[in-house]
Amino acid sequence: MIDFSAPSFVKDPYPELALLRKEGKPVWHDGLGMWLAAKHQDANAVLRTKTLGRIFTPRDPETQWNEFNWLHSDSILDSEPPKHTRLRSLVGKAFSRSRIDSLKPEIERLAGILLDKADLKLRTTGTFDLIADYAEPLPVKVIAALLGFPDEDEHLLRPWSQAIVKMYEVNPSEQAQAEARLAAHEFAEYVRGLMVERKARRGEDLISELASVEEAGEKLNTQELIATCVLLLNAGHEASVNGFGNGIVAALQREDQLALLRTNPRGVTDTAIEEFLRFDAPLQLFERTATQDTKVGEVTVLEGQKIASLLGSANRDEEVFDKPEEMDLTRANNPQIGFGAGIHFCLGAPLARLELSASLPMLFERFPNIELAEEPVRRDTFVLRGYETIKVKTA
Repeated sequence: MIDFSAPSFVKDPYPELALLRKEGKPVWHDGLGMWLAAKHQDANAVLRTKTLGRIFTPRDPETQWNEFNWLHSDSILDSEPPKHTRLRSLVGKAFSRSRIDSLKPEIERLAGILLDKADLKLRTTGTFDLIADYAEPLPVKVIAALLGFPDEDEHLLRPWSQAIVKMYEVNPSEQAQAEARLAAHEFAEYVRGLMVERKARRGEDLISELASVEEAGEKLNTQELIATCVLLLNAGHEASVNGFGNGIVAALQREDQLALLRTNPRGVTDTAIEEFLRFDAPLQLFERTATQDTKVGEVTVLEGQKIASLLGSANRDEEVFDKPEEMDLTRANNPQIGFGAGIHFCLGAPLARLELSASLPMLFERFPNIELAEEPVRRDTFVLRGYETIKVKTA
């Protein structure tokens, strides 16, 4: 059975996931105590079946898990209808598609500034880091501007987010748990301060909008508002950073795909983004809990049992995708589920797609001869799959 924490698996999980798909149905994993849905049909069903809920299990609040608990239980991600319906409706009014689309000029402006800095670093040192110098700061700056976080506090956000999301991994270490507790407390208190400030002096930012949004007499309470802001920061940049990094490394390692980006980046951007998300999914595992006995494929998930949708495996399913082990940036038929599906479809997906659609072609227009300068360094995590550093140079 798969050891999800084994370095060899974290480095390249796809061969073992392919073997899991050959079982033809969800498989029980004793170590994790849950079912694993590896095939596209089953993984998709897990995400869309109403009797498989996203049920957050609180940690002992007496051991300083209080903020971490309600940051999750009061968020859209870890709630189910009717609470989820109310929260998503309220947040959707503030975090609307029109609001997201209006960010395009600002995203392009910020990307241009980052590329200028990367160009200077390239000319000075011979390399720059696609993660630290471009892919990571761009979505953080965008979501920080959207929420109205002061520029001088931007450096706080990514460390808080990374500490919290490490709790989504299989068996997080004691140190990771301690860092997550502290980050949850500091992040919650920081957003609380901004919320109080914006309620007294409303601005044009999303925190001000969330504080005032109302539907059918319902509003977000304090904890729900804070939890929403934290979720937007986490979901609003993790997918962009990891989706971009995973995809760009794969493309840079394949001359035929790299040629497409070098010669016609805007012509292939839309399909390239979807292929980035399919080929090496930034989110690999999303778990649900059965609220009653539920059939998924050929197995029955008993009430109270968990089942995981293995998104990265589903996106390599041989029965759904033609030549799934090959990257094809022009792939037209691409029903990838990298952003999830159903009522928990990633809230930040439209923003992530917008950021990727701006940042990818701008990178290759500025640096058409970009190439890897050294072996990229992967993060030692599976659930949230990405790179720590991607050093590049120009040929």
